[in-house]
Amino acid sequence: MTSARETFSGGVAVITGAGAGIGAGLARYAHQLGMTVVLADVDGDAVAVLRDELGARAVDVVCDVRDPDAVQELAERVYREVGPVRLLVNNAGIEQFGYLWDTPLANWQRIVDINISGVFYGVRSFLPKMMATDEPAWVWNLSSVGGVVAIPLQTPYIMSKHAVLAITECLQLEVENAGHGNHIHVQAVLPGAVVSNIFESAGGVESAGDAGSAEAQRAAMLDIKATAMDPLAAAQTLFEQAAAGRFYLITQDSVLAAMERRAETLATQSPPALLRNAK
Repeated sequence: MTSARETFSGGVAVITGAGAGIGAGLARYAHQLGMTVVLADVDGDAVAVLRDELGARAVDVVCDVRDPDAVQELAERVYREVGPVRLLVNNAGIEQFGYLWDTPLANWQRIVDINISGVFYGVRSFLPKMMATDEPAWVWNLSSVGGVVAIPLQTPYIMSKHAVLAITECLQLEVENAGHGNHIHVQAVLPGAVVSNIFESAGGVESAGDAGSAEAQRAAMLDIKATAMDPLAAAQTLFEQAAAGRFYLITQDSVLAAMERRAETLATQSPPALLRNAK
């Protein structure tokens, strides 16, 4: 079996949302494998610190994935100044807590713009260039275990991760249909709980909404964070699976269990059920 180092070393990786969490973990591990890493994030200070940590073969770029022109310029700059992209990681994402009817319109739109449209803009800007080289290349779109479950009080986020999974599955078929399946590898990334600040920075509810329920859900997710996987360990697992040619890249067995439960729910046409013992 081909190793992750054999597969990716020497190539260029572009990672959005690289300033923290799993994005930073992926960047660190890609760099360990011998890749040149382009650290893209709306938080310029965060990626500058990571660039200084990594040193050689690291480039930081401020990029807001909500802006299609900015993502296009990122692609142009990378191909002009760094080189052909071997790995594109559409990772940037945010969370939202609270009942759907209490969700501020601006927060809903921000989830859609970052978590869904940001993936689309990344594919649209980079993939044609990757296909044109006829060199092996990989596209990773970050869904989540949330992409195969239903959870109350996180609907905008869960919706977005279901959407990313569907985008990625369809993209795999489109790449194959267009005749590029022999060298373009599309893979869906479904992390479980990985240490990040996504829960702390998540949006809340309208002033008249049920803030108590929203904050209780945030607290429950922070409890899960206490036992979450280290981002660097998660990245190692994902890279190894990618090199092995898997389509669904998962970080923990709990993700596989959630996928199996989802399949059973659909096959038996069972309605979503609350976990009454959940916090």
